[in-house]
Amino acid sequence: MKVLVIEDDSGMGKSLQVGVREAGHECVLVRDGLRGLEEASSQQFDAILLDLRLPGMGGLEVLAAIRRQGVRTPVLLLTAQGSVEERVAGLDAGADDYLVKPFAFAELIARLHAVRRRVSDRPPARMSAGTLTLDLATRRVASANKEIDLTPTEFSLLEMLMRHAGQVVTRKMLCEHLWDASWEGETNVIEVHITRLRKKLDEAGDAIQTVRGRGYAFRSSRAAD
Repeated sequence: MKVLVIEDDSGMGKSLQVGVREAGHECVLVRDGLRGLEEASSQQFDAILLDLRLPGMGGLEVLAAIRRQGVRTPVLLLTAQGSVEERVAGLDAGADDYLVKPFAFAELIARLHAVRRRVSDRPPARMSAGTLTLDLATRRVASANKEIDLTPTEFSLLEMLMRHAGQVVTRKMLCEHLWDASWEGETNVIEVHITRLRKKLDEAGDAIQTVRGRGYAFRSSRAAD
């Protein structure tokens, strides 16, 4: 794991760098917010340890900036005060976790591993098959670079089908994905949404195949083109 440490306190920064390396990971240490932003934006890291109180550019500003740039690297905030407002602000800005100083180094390493695992388990922000692309971050869908206007329900249906591409997704699974974890109602409403979705997808619409008596499967014949 490659870790970026952004910490202005020289003693704490050095201690973090040594500890991360002793845990078997690569570590890059910078001591101000602007330099931290440059490193986070220009290099690929597996995790970022970010102090909130930084000279030049505060930790929350750094965090907000890298998230605006689309950097999804997990960020663990380090805060001395640990007030509820500060923690909430950090999480709202895109942090994955926080740790209040002073802390046990073993806990720091455990939390680094935990946020890294969570990010590894996240679905990709962008899915594609053939000429069709679906962007979870912007909630946009395009076919052959032409944007398609979908309702929230249609978008969720397509997301579920593309996430399980090549597999049969039952009507009940689709209903539970859309509305309730224990759906027991009628499922024929799904057919209406699927029909509308196919029409909007135009040429890519035939990728959604009906599996008689079971449900639907997303199989793009042009996925390998």
